[in-house]
Amino acid sequence: MKLLLTSAGIKNQSIRDALVDMLGKPIAESNALCIPTAIYAIPGGAGHAWGFFSGEGGTPMCELGWKSMGVLELTALPSIDADVWVPLVKEADVLLVNGGDPLYLHYWMRKSGLAELLPSLRAVYVGLSAGSMVMAPNIGPYFVNWTPPEGGGDETLGLVDFAIFPHLDHELLPYNTMAAAEKWAAGMRGPAYAIDDETAIRVIDGAAEVVSEGNWKRFSV
Repeated sequence: MKLLLTSAGIKNQSIRDALVDMLGKPIAESNALCIPTAIYAIPGGAGHAWGFFSGEGGTPMCELGWKSMGVLELTALPSIDADVWVPLVKEADVLLVNGGDPLYLHYWMRKSGLAELLPSLRAVYVGLSAGSMVMAPNIGPYFVNWTPPEGGGDETLGLVDFAIFPHLDHELLPYNTMAAAEKWAAGMRGPAYAIDDETAIRVIDGAAEVVSEGNWKRFSV
């Protein structure tokens, strides 16, 4: 399984080079599926979804020049036969997973059946903020906003063994400081990373490597 877990998309050449290397071919020869779902659980989500698709959001994902793009809306999948959408996911070269609310994304990944498919896919999974955080075992109370109808804690997919604090020192998020990240990490159950928007974590077969032109920190248990 290949994961590229970013804070804000393909923000620099180092992250782009890592993506191309993971794809094993140029972006222009690769077919993408875009997953906007997480964004709808935050205020103004519909507009942010358009920014994700159009490239106006400042988080480069869909606008990179893919050979083809499709939209996989997870909230629609429970009402559709699996044989309609599962083959498309299995054939994709890359899944581009938008940010928003990580617990909302986790809920719909489970409910749609995508979560069960992820470990077996050949596609490179590229997460943006919440799209990256959802891979962790949990996100920590700091990031809990939306909660599922049946309630629950802060657990997510657990497909990696570390958690992520994105948007470190972001100018529009003055509370996302290194001090806040350190306090968050102290309450986590395993390793954790704080990463800024110029940083990503590449994971191949469970082995994690930081790709960065910015600022980041790893917190051990």
